[in-house]
Amino acid sequence: MPSLFEPFQMKDLLLRNRVVMPPMCQYSVEAKDGKATDWHFVHYVSRAMGGTGLIIIEMTGVEPDGRITDRDLGLWSDEQIEPLRRVVDACHAYGAKVAIQIGHAGRKAENAPVPVAPSPIAYSERYQQPRELSTDEVKSMVDKFGAAVKRALQAGMDAIEIHGAHGYLIHQFQSAYTNQRTDVYGKEKARFGVEIIQQVRQVMPATMPLIMRISAIEYVDTGYGLDYSTELCRTYLEAGVDLLHISAGGEGPIGSAGKPDAGPGYQVEFARHIREALQAPVIAVGRLENFRLADQVIREGQADLVAVGRGMLRSPYWASEASLALGGGPLTPKPYERAYKIL
Repeated sequence: MPSLFEPFQMKDLLLRNRVVMPPMCQYSVEAKDGKATDWHFVHYVSRAMGGTGLIIIEMTGVEPDGRITDRDLGLWSDEQIEPLRRVVDACHAYGAKVAIQIGHAGRKAENAPVPVAPSPIAYSERYQQPRELSTDEVKSMVDKFGAAVKRALQAGMDAIEIHGAHGYLIHQFQSAYTNQRTDVYGKEKARFGVEIIQQVRQVMPATMPLIMRISAIEYVDTGYGLDYSTELCRTYLEAGVDLLHISAGGEGPIGSAGKPDAGPGYQVEFARHIREALQAPVIAVGRLENFRLADQVIREGQADLVAVGRGMLRSPYWASEASLALGGGPLTPKPYERAYKIL
């Protein structure tokens, strides 16, 4: 089996190692215009300098009211392309590859005057009741995903991730817990996600990987479980997805918030199950900041890539420190070499 610091290739995407920085919202847009700022530049480029193989930029909205908050990134306008390109070009200069997560918050859009959703069911008492999208509006939303991906490609992305997890719009459609529609998008819960995948694949080069993030289980009564999500992943793979990013939760508590118990590697079993059931490559995530645990997940064939969130928030050089701890050399740029020399 490969180790954490062996290369990984899928289609034309060649990663220097199997360390992934997962998408984590920064809520740092300054003018509510969806444009990347100096904060995003420093945040992502420092992780590239630290040796990360693949950086996935945080969930980026396909329309202004499709963001979690007004301080999130967007790709609904051509004006948002160049600020992202600046980030991507600098990450490339330090050897990292870059993807971006495209999504829509749906009923969890906190600053939307009236959020939208598959059905008019509020997320909780502190959230607004959303408006149900019409069938034509759903079809139009598919087009918005395609348009956002076109802009992402213009910004120089190496891969695209579609956000189908954590209780956001695609997740809301694929779950019977939140989708009570009677039209075709209610009868076929995966249809919205499938149409987005198909639309995006038409825009993307055939040689570029498409990633899909999925919640493997829902932490709510009557929520779906691993058998359902495995078949959902099968459907998405058949529609054009290449790589599955396996997380959990979102319709109720999200495990990363500590509910339910979120111990080290608590979601790895979901990734392993789906990988083995579908013979498809997966990214594992979920409290994998321990260097040896992350390496073990790869060496034991439980996942193909490991995403490290909190560890990278604490240290932009997590990948380099992991390499040193596992017997390798530093991954940081040449000006830092003397930090590792014994005088």
